[in-house]
Amino acid sequence: MTTFSPFDQTLWHATAKPAPITSELIGEVHTDVCVVGGGYTGLTTAIELRKRGHEVVLLEAQEAGFGGSGRNAGHCTPTFSYLTIADLRKRLGTERAGRLIKRQTMGADMAADFIEKYQIECEWVQNGYLQGALYPSRMTALAKKAESYAAVGSPSTMIDADEAYRLTGTTRFQGGWLLRSGGHLNPLGYARGLARAAIQEGVRLYTQSPMQKAARTGSAWRLSTDKGSIVCDKFIMATGAYTVGADGLGVENTYRIMRPIVAATNPMPDHVRRKVLPYNGTVHDGRGDLYAWKYNHEGRIVATMVSLGRRGPDIEYTKTLLMERLRWFYPEIPQSTRWDFFWRGELDMQPQTIPRLYALGPGALACTGLSGRGVPTGTMLGGILADWAEDKPDKDLALPVERLSKAPAYMSFGPTLRLYWDRVRDGVASLIDRSELPPRP
Repeated sequence: MTTFSPFDQTLWHATAKPAPITSELIGEVHTDVCVVGGGYTGLTTAIELRKRGHEVVLLEAQEAGFGGSGRNAGHCTPTFSYLTIADLRKRLGTERAGRLIKRQTMGADMAADFIEKYQIECEWVQNGYLQGALYPSRMTALAKKAESYAAVGSPSTMIDADEAYRLTGTTRFQGGWLLRSGGHLNPLGYARGLARAAIQEGVRLYTQSPMQKAARTGSAWRLSTDKGSIVCDKFIMATGAYTVGADGLGVENTYRIMRPIVAATNPMPDHVRRKVLPYNGTVHDGRGDLYAWKYNHEGRIVATMVSLGRRGPDIEYTKTLLMERLRWFYPEIPQSTRWDFFWRGELDMQPQTIPRLYALGPGALACTGLSGRGVPTGTMLGGILADWAEDKPDKDLALPVERLSKAPAYMSFGPTLRLYWDRVRDGVASLIDRSELPPRP
């Protein structure tokens, strides 16, 4: 069984508004649809179904936001992790890809709508997402990306070195790609706010109630917990990387877990905040082996990268590397700066790097593989899963429903090899362009 990272060590756990009062499931409950998993995907699905008039129960093993929804870095970047717009059209077909692209690129605006409608206190800021170019030839690839997103209606543009400096406060970028719809937030605060919204809409939310068994009984499903059961016409597994048990349904075999690193400094003094990241958006250094950062509402710099080799398990080494990179971009960071919070989470990676819908039987579906775009993707998936629950034809869904299948064996090492390859590629490009890269292990 997978061992998950500690939940109570994150900045978000220390600063988010308290979780709503809920209870565990005791006894038998009947409903139209049961959603299993209280992260963004499960919560937005439950809200959407309830708004469409369905009786909905949401079953959560711990508390709302316990999984990746409460541990991520808080970036809300409405793009796709690796696939290009052209790749998606080839893979899904023009019509289906168009539906998915529209939803994903609107993911941050959808989150903003949830936050406004339900008055969710989660430090929401929508000042944009900037992916920088550390060497000149990188600008060419970013320009193609900027053009492709602009072509589908996103507020996407290229900026030069002067504008990159004005926004970020660092002179390291040759320019970059600015996606003005990007945002950032307190991710656990958002999840807890969605949980309150679900309860407000009439969703019956049970926590501390892990599903132990799912069995088909006639035309219905019976989902059993330690102290109760749910009888439903349909159910949706939305547990992502935090799937455990599930009575051998095999959902946990559809992906491989990757563990991002997130750390938060002490609050920056006002004079530093005026110079360091003055536009208060999200910045990505533009490399495959990424380093990204933003502020929280207290003025802490929240930085993230992916675990790789010694980076991650060796906490002190990782903190040193994180600080070296931060100071490489911003020499004015005070020497007294420290990492007050350090944590890791889990995300569900699979080869296509877009969400996958798997049929578990008549009236049963699993959704996994958000692949590192949790906030906008989990937010926009609610509508897709609600469409499925209302029997929308597969050809009209924004994602295809597939047979349950295991992640290929190469996913155990492929993402790591990709990160090493990205390092090599960036290193060669920087040598050719005679540009400097940030410190690397």
